[in-house]
Amino acid sequence: MTPRVREILSWYGSDNPGTLSNLARMLNHGRLAGTGKMVILPVDQGFEHGPARSFAKNPAGYDPSYHFELAIESGCNAYAAPLGFVEACARDYAGEIPLILKVNNSDSLFKNEAPISALSSGIDAALRLGCAAIGFTIYPGSSNRKQMYEEIASLTEDAKSAGLAVVIWSYPRGENLSKDGETAIDVVAYAAQIAAQLGAHIIKVKPPTSHIEQSDAKKVYESEGIKVGKLSERIAHVVQSAFGGRRIVIFSGGAAKGADEVMEEVQGLAQGGSFGSIMGRNAFQREKSEAIDLLTKVMDTYVGKH
Repeated sequence: MTPRVREILSWYGSDNPGTLSNLARMLNHGRLAGTGKMVILPVDQGFEHGPARSFAKNPAGYDPSYHFELAIESGCNAYAAPLGFVEACARDYAGEIPLILKVNNSDSLFKNEAPISALSSGIDAALRLGCAAIGFTIYPGSSNRKQMYEEIASLTEDAKSAGLAVVIWSYPRGENLSKDGETAIDVVAYAAQIAAQLGAHIIKVKPPTSHIEQSDAKKVYESEGIKVGKLSERIAHVVQSAFGGRRIVIFSGGAAKGADEVMEEVQGLAQGGSFGSIMGRNAFQREKSEAIDLLTKVMDTYVGKH
């Protein structure tokens, strides 16, 4: 146990020892163990986007075991996936890497301006499979947000009672947000705050742009001189928005892109004080050795080695 991990655990003083132990399991696992930084491999894209869009670039990814092995061999802090992928291999790799069960998911077969994911598993499954945490997606801005907030409020209470940690994917999306608004700095910072208020231990958001969506927020950003020109400045503001940096905020890798572009973005994330990355397609859509090399560079960047 390092002083940094002890400090992070102290931010969650209302949680029971089981939850703190599972949070520590993730923080103390892999190449970044003990640093307070995290790189997580998430593979919910097969459910969310479909198998061909997710795995055709690297057909090894059709096999659930590939993702377990990639997460383990690259030294990720944890592996996150829906019920099916976790169930397929949890026994084979039991105890080798902390697991995050993604308990709600959506598909791309039906388009809805007011998105909402369906509950696809729950607390009992997470405990049965030996998971350290549950994961849940909310869409702040959707007219269905009430149902999502109430679902995660109930699940969070049950998860914490059972000694599990909670990871919230907070992705603004809805009828009143423009496409640019989904990643606007004011909106992403607000999404991080909402996830923190809902009780998340770990918050996942997208890297924000310098666009400001809300007119009322724009007045404050301008009057208070909040700097949003550089990615590092925007990341620092989002982390600050999650209880003054006292909640773990990690950023998604987004759509697949070139390695140089990935590393340029990660450098900005690290400079801004991000706690880490949750990187799916940019990892598993590459051949394994290439993916491990990229993930190693990402991890090294977070601890100032690259």
